[in-house]
Amino acid sequence: MSQSEKTSAYGTDDLLISLCNSVTRVLNLATHSPIHYSGMVQRISKTSLKPDIGCFVLFDGGFSGLVIINFSAQAAMELYANYLLNMGMSRADLASSYTSDEVSNVMGELMNQVVGDFTGRVRRELQTHITQNQPKVLVLNKQVMLSVNAHLDNPEARRVSFYTGSNNIFYLELAIDHTEFIKLHDFEAQDAPDPDALMAESQPPQPPPQTAPAPAAHTTGQDDTESLLKSLGM
Repeated sequence: MSQSEKTSAYGTDDLLISLCNSVTRVLNLATHSPIHYSGMVQRISKTSLKPDIGCFVLFDGGFSGLVIINFSAQAAMELYANYLLNMGMSRADLASSYTSDEVSNVMGELMNQVVGDFTGRVRRELQTHITQNQPKVLVLNKQVMLSVNAHLDNPEARRVSFYTGSNNIFYLELAIDHTEFIKLHDFEAQDAPDPDALMAESQPPQPPPQTAPAPAAHTTGQDDTESLLKSLGM
């Protein structure tokens, strides 16, 4: 391996791209609607929870950081409705306001799936391990903005704009300690596990189906007569 290959680094913006891909992948599958993000990223001085719904997750391990997603009311209601409709719920049973606890619970569940997908990618692609806490969700007033202290020594923060299928907007913010991953030798990134294949492997082997015994051949009338005569001693 050449020296230039050894010193190629995987840094903050690469981690951000991986996280953005996890957001689009999880939300596309969960809502069956197109989600895309801006080709431009903002460098920001700090992360904040903003109206209308703010979700955040802290993670730690190989590196530490904070992920925040700030949903507008329209984006939250669109994602919430599409998610539950695809789960088989009728539209009449859906909450009518973004302030409903049900909407917050769904946003927290989607956030948990997004960060879970991201931590799996980190484990497979960077060969390191990070753990996450449970997502926290806050419904915020227009005048409220909160900052989350992630206890980072040398933080770098980024913000990316996302758009739903109906062009409603929400924002992803990432803050992590400045870090770089340098590839020391070639390796193959592991593929994401297939849940169906894992379930099939965990099932015990099934015995081959038993064939029914062949029915006894029907005896002829002559044989029946000879048996009867023998039983009578004739």
